[in-house]
Order: sequence, then C-alpha cells, then structure tokens
Amino acid sequence: MHESVFPFYSRPRTPFLFDTNIVEIIIICLITATTFIIILPGIRGKLRTFWIVKVLTSLFIGTVILSVNFTRDWEVGSITVTTVYKSFSHAMVNASIGLWVGLRGLNITLAGDPIHQFNETINYNERFSWETRIQYDKDYQDGLERGLPNPILYVAEKFISISPCRLHQQYCASTYYASALMWLAFCAWILSNVLFCIPVPLYGICMMFATAVCIIFSLISFATVRQVPICNIHFGTSILRTRFGFSFWISFTTGKLLLYCMYVLFNL
Repeated sequence: MHESVFPFYSRPRTPFLFDTNIVEIIIICLITATTFIIILPGIRGKLRTFWIVKVLTSLFIGTVILSVNFTRDWEVGSITVTTVYKSFSHAMVNASIGLWVGLRGLNITLAGDPIHQFNETINYNERFSWETRIQYDKDYQDGLERGLPNPILYVAEKFISISPCRLHQQYCASTYYASALMWLAFCAWILSNVLFCIPVPLYGICMMFATAVCIIFSLISFATVRQVPICNIHFGTSILRTRFGFSFWISFTTGKLLLYCMYVLFNL
C-alpha cells in the first residue's frame, strides 16, 4: 500500500488522563499528608483525631479542586463499530472509538479490536486543545496533514469552529468559565485554611462556603453544554453518546463534602 493512503504516524501520542501536572499535584499532597502524619504523635488527646480528619479532608478537597483542571474525563463516551479506517481507502476496521472531554480540550481515542490490523498497531490517542480561540482548528488541521484515521477526524470535525453543530463555541465558553471558577475555588480553599490557622473560624467557614459555591457554579457552567442542540456523531446506525465522567462527579461530591464540613464546624 502507498504511504499516501496509510501514512506513517511518527509523532508521539498525547499523554492521557494522568499527565505530569496531575502526578505532580498528587505527589505534593501525599508528601504533605505524610509529613503531617509523622508529626501527629506530638498532638495529645482528642485533638489528634480532630486534626488528622481536618487536615486529610482539607488536602483531599484541595487535591480534587486543583487536579480536575487538568483531567480529561469531565464528559466521556465510547462506541465499538466497524468503519472506514483511512481516507481514500475502502479498508474497514473494527475498533473502539472514545471521546474524552476536559476543561482544556478533548481527546479522541481509537483502539483496534484486535489492536494489530493492516500490519500496524491501531492504538491512537489524539489531543485537540481549545485553550485559545484558534488552537483547536490548528490541531485539527495538523491532524489532516498527518493523515490521522478517518474516525478520529470525523469526531474532531464536529467540534471545529465552522461546524454547523456549534459545539466548539459552546464547549469553549462552558469550559472556560468552569475552569476559571475552579481556580477561584482553589484560591478560596487556600484562604479558608489560612483563616482557620490564624484562627478566625467564622471567616474560615465563610470561605469554605465560597469554595463550595464556586465548585457548584463551575459544574453548572460545564453542564450547560447539554443545552446545545443535539448533533449526533453517527457511525453507521450507531451513535456515539456521552455522559458526565469521573471528574465531574468527584467535583460534585467535593462540593457536597464542603457544605457538610461547613455545617459541622458551624454547629461546634
């Protein structure tokens, strides 16, 4: 087969789900938690249990707030189909196609079933970023030039700025405000910890409430993508459907946990 039909894929795959930023955040939080556990024996009486619960809960909340800004599973979907593999070819491939949406862009995966077909490994993971207004279209154009598989380009095309689906405009706006609110929640979380250490508990509780509100409004902002008119991604008679992913639900749980902690502290 000619290289023009099945071009070589020479560039490295994009790191997926757990990139270096998330790993660094988790390591820092684990080191902080370990340091606190080491000094824990120096705290006497019932305060020991109170402090370990307080610190570990606060570290968990801060880790979640910071990490979800970099995760790529706020909205996820997958489908297994038999479809055309590359443009200008009639070769069909049986593969699983995945769509993973984060606050800074989306990933489209293509994994062959079996993974080795046409004398190559079909295991793609492509990143398309919308951190800037024209970045997504540039990534899509780059994918066209590199000759990515047709299923990846077909899904990516639904999100370009000139697509009649208007998914690009809606997702860019929703994720922009969702990310901004998450960073605001992180700032409020830092202030709440500072105020509890001074100590100024009443103001610390108020900042906990502000953190929870920012998280909730961030989730509402992201959820507005569901208001976009339905633009189905068809593969034959099958449709690639998405649902809210782990990052969305753990953020929702964290917001509820903050409200519960605020209620407990307020009634002490």
